Amino acid sequence: MEDRSLLLLLIVLVFGMPVNAQEARPWERYLNEVMMQEDSESASWEETYEQLCELEQHPFDMNTATREQLEALPFLTAQQVEELVAYHDRYGPMQSLGELQMIRSLDYGQRRLLAYFVYVGEEEPESFPRVGTIARYGQHELIATGRIPFYERKGDREGYLGYPYRHWLRYQFTYGDWVKFGLVGAQDAGEPFFTHRNKWGYDYYSLYFQWQNKGRLESLCLGNYRVSMGMGLVMNSEFSLGKVAILQTMGRSTNSLRAHSSRSNSSLQGIAATVGLGRGLRLTAFASYRPMDATLNKDSTAATILSTSYHRTETEMSKKNNLHVQKTGGSLRYNKHGIHLGVNALYVHLDRDLRPNTSLLYRQHYPQGRDFLNASISYSLIRSRLTLSGETALDKTGHPATINSASYRLGDGLGIMALQRFYSYGYSSLDAQSFSDGGRVQNESGIYLGLSWQPSPSFRMAVYTDYAYFAWAKYQVSQSSYSWDNLLQGTWLRRNWTFSARYRYRLRQRDDGGKTALINRTEHRCRLSAEYAGVSGFGSRTQFDGGYCAYGEGEWGTMFSESFSYTYRWLRLYAGFGYYHTDSYDSRIYLYERGPLYTYSMSSFYGEGIRYWLMARINIGKKLVLTGKIGVTDYFDRATIGSGYQQVDASSLSDLDIQLRWGF
Repeated sequence: MEDRSLLLLLIVLVFGMPVNAQEARPWERYLNEVMMQEDSESASWEETYEQLCELEQHPFDMNTATREQLEALPFLTAQQVEELVAYHDRYGPMQSLGELQMIRSLDYGQRRLLAYFVYVGEEEPESFPRVGTIARYGQHELIATGRIPFYERKGDREGYLGYPYRHWLRYQFTYGDWVKFGLVGAQDAGEPFFTHRNKWGYDYYSLYFQWQNKGRLESLCLGNYRVSMGMGLVMNSEFSLGKVAILQTMGRSTNSLRAHSSRSNSSLQGIAATVGLGRGLRLTAFASYRPMDATLNKDSTAATILSTSYHRTETEMSKKNNLHVQKTGGSLRYNKHGIHLGVNALYVHLDRDLRPNTSLLYRQHYPQGRDFLNASISYSLIRSRLTLSGETALDKTGHPATINSASYRLGDGLGIMALQRFYSYGYSSLDAQSFSDGGRVQNESGIYLGLSWQPSPSFRMAVYTDYAYFAWAKYQVSQSSYSWDNLLQGTWLRRNWTFSARYRYRLRQRDDGGKTALINRTEHRCRLSAEYAGVSGFGSRTQFDGGYCAYGEGEWGTMFSESFSYTYRWLRLYAGFGYYHTDSYDSRIYLYERGPLYTYSMSSFYGEGIRYWLMARINIGKKLVLTGKIGVTDYFDRATIGSGYQQVDASSLSDLDIQLRWGF
């Protein structure tokens, strides 16, 4: 085994030698830079990926962009959004993206990122286009994607109601920044199709319509949509506020309303609108009614609300649509001269009581009941160098939650940030999602300090330290505890090279074996990468990930990976290879891979083995794009993979992804 491991290591190092390269899309590199291990396990990052794919395929016009559209870009700070809005108000329509250089707070990397999601129209439209014009000149897009596994799960033989193939279909019509509507149907492997309780075909559907920029009616959404308000203490359906990402945005708040065009079953369903009232005032109001999955108690109350959306077995299917949820709310916001004030509210009504099992200490303050009410005040002050922002919320019983941040730009390349949060262990909300170490807007108080430094266009560095205290018990922690998280990350650009390095130290407390005392669990994780970007159509990226977890006996984990790209006219090829060796699941390694459009590919690896994949994208004429990807994971340390219905009686997994995209 040692000889084989050494051979594989040599292969990785040989293939890691530089070749000419065409760089990866910068926004994918951005995600790879800001994503942490806990972010990889969060469904919100998959939604962020799909949102950026959508924006890349359908960029918006800088000359008609609203503040909310700019806030949909997760790499812009509040100051940059303010300066972009002020630039348009002061100087009128942009003539080219070259004018972005006039925004001093935008660095070279951010201007390049923006170029993937925005464009400059020839002239600023004076009025909303006619229906005939929309129907004649609108763009249609049809995408069909499927995954074929070359292995058999235990559930495929017994237990699953459907076949082992995963597939989804999406149709969308767009006309500029004005109109968007579409339909998404999605099916997970093992779910029934046109049978059982899925008599209408797919297990999940999303029908959406969005109408924008018609006078004072800034946005109207029908069907499935997403809403975010403030800093997420009441509702946040947008991108996650990870610890590196929030340093990039300097802790800005987000207020957005957009159609939900992804496959995640986490949207609102009904009607929503944003109306401009004049003098800097905007009103957003929404009403939603939709079914959700839930596990029921014997007395027909709901024990848990489920978000996995799996309906593969009789047990999972019995939990489908057991709960119906009504959500009503909105926000009234004032934005002018760098001052933001907002009032946000959300009322949630369930058609049956939510009664989780509270016999365990850490569950005693889980949300309970049938009616939930949350209200908050959000606020920010934006000046040339200083940005202050925050939100303070109360639930219906008066339990508070507050988050506040301050950032200061010392120079063109140096910014510092401080963020404080206090979430009462009694604060109850079903839709809150904001900055936290424990993953919930509840039972946490802490302070975060960060620094972003870019002394030159070729070098940037980010560092943060975050201390969090948990007053109430948590999972695997039966008393008050704390955590401490630290990160240092640097990126250096040298001609066509990009070198990056990251080190993270994290301390979390856990119960000892007898639950009589707490033990410190520490993690050390690092990443080193080198990417070469030329102009001749080839590309490569070499990456090393390593980790050491100390909780009882120390556990190590490492992974070497290499990826390539090649572009020639109508053909794009991508390939990757990696070798991993970890002592256990706790020291697992996460790796991001390219996938077909709108397909997020982040995998975790533990044990010992190799991962290799190949993807081809072929342009068939001007309207058709065919993408195929095959990936293989070989394990050296086991004869079976997975457990339960997901168990595979083999040491290797192979999947084929096929996608056909037709634009007309």
